[in-house]
Amino acid sequence: MAKKKQSITPPEPERLDLVVRGGQVVTPDGILRADLGIIDGRIVLRESEINDHTVAILDATGSYVFPGIIDAHVHFNEPGRAEWEGLATGSAALAAGGGTCFFDMPLNSEPPVLDAAGLRAKREIAEKQACTDFALWGGLVPGNLDKLAGLRDAGAIGLKAFMCDSGIASFPRVDAASLREGMKRAAKLGMLVAVHAEDDALAVKFTAAQRAKGRSDARAYLASRPVAVELEGIRVALDLAGETGCALHIVHVSSPEGIALITEARAQRVDVTAETCPHYLLLNEKDVVKIGAPAKCSPVIRDEKRRLALWDDFRAGRIQTIGSDHSPAPPEMKTSEDFFAIWGGITGVQHGFELLFNECEATWEKDLPRLAAVLARNVARRFRLDERKGQLAVGRDADFCLLKRDDQRTIKADDLWTRHRISAYVGRKSRVRVTHTYVRGCAVWADGWLTNRPQSGQFLKPHR
Repeated sequence: MAKKKQSITPPEPERLDLVVRGGQVVTPDGILRADLGIIDGRIVLRESEINDHTVAILDATGSYVFPGIIDAHVHFNEPGRAEWEGLATGSAALAAGGGTCFFDMPLNSEPPVLDAAGLRAKREIAEKQACTDFALWGGLVPGNLDKLAGLRDAGAIGLKAFMCDSGIASFPRVDAASLREGMKRAAKLGMLVAVHAEDDALAVKFTAAQRAKGRSDARAYLASRPVAVELEGIRVALDLAGETGCALHIVHVSSPEGIALITEARAQRVDVTAETCPHYLLLNEKDVVKIGAPAKCSPVIRDEKRRLALWDDFRAGRIQTIGSDHSPAPPEMKTSEDFFAIWGGITGVQHGFELLFNECEATWEKDLPRLAAVLARNVARRFRLDERKGQLAVGRDADFCLLKRDDQRTIKADDLWTRHRISAYVGRKSRVRVTHTYVRGCAVWADGWLTNRPQSGQFLKPHR
């Protein structure tokens, strides 16, 4: 009796959820022509051409596929001060600018995030409102040293301290003794400490000198924060990091002299990284005088020579990360004849990064890979998210944006997705446009609009 033949139907090939086709994929090592294949929010293929079965295709022809920007320095001010910005509007503006993940600072929300309960409360709001992924900073202040372990266990990305007056009464500055003790405890807990490095005594001294002259204009404010204020803060922070073995991240470095101090410390094996911001690379002190309140920040924006020197530092690899330090406020807080009384903060999360792309548009082949490092890969590595984030590589989350050269346009207030349409970049011209932003393979921004998304932002914890 003949045996009955067994019929075996070959399995269907796994169907890709999305193929990003025809784009120039930007990596820190260079730009390559490649397609990306995505399943369940992860990149599973990166090949010169993908013709596998797929549910959807995103045509990236003529565009650069840039890794999703990780902005490690934002103030979305919720809970407690949502009228300043808010997690929904802040993350929407981030997505419009190519960002796929933010780290929200412990202030200016009220109360600030100084313990595990505060972090959990902010996380709950962000999981409902943020359209991008996110992590949360905890605070380091003189009164919460016993709360640091709880912040670590709740998933804080790191600890933030101010070495000068923060402007928020509930978030007092640290003196050298409390910062030393905080760094000791952070080192034992395996936590990174970020500092706003400005010397408080010098800031008070130089401010008083300008006030004594009866000056209150923008030039007086710039004069009240000379580079010496920043450099003294950086020196103290570096000494304490070397003494305690704490991982240190110095935020919003505004001067090449500050970068030089950090570079020297790194050569001496101090575990330190430097962050600068788009506004220090895009604006100079003359712009502050011209623009006024929307360009006020601290440390202050420097002169043109220093601005250009920061670009040299960026291209030489001496700047490890770039964050927006997005810190908006309502219009009434940005209006005063006394420039010292105006709330200091740049609204930069939407257009700051895009304008960096535009600034080096003529040298994209060299500078886009460098920007991919400081805006994505280096951030993920430094904050221990690199198992999932930071690169357009197989196994990583499919976080990316599409960049396109376009006709020159002027940034208008109506373009802003932030709560208050105030920005130092209104009126600035750009030839570069972010056309799409995808978080874990899902569109959150496309052709000028937020899109319906199947999921909200996910909370990210650093791997220990």
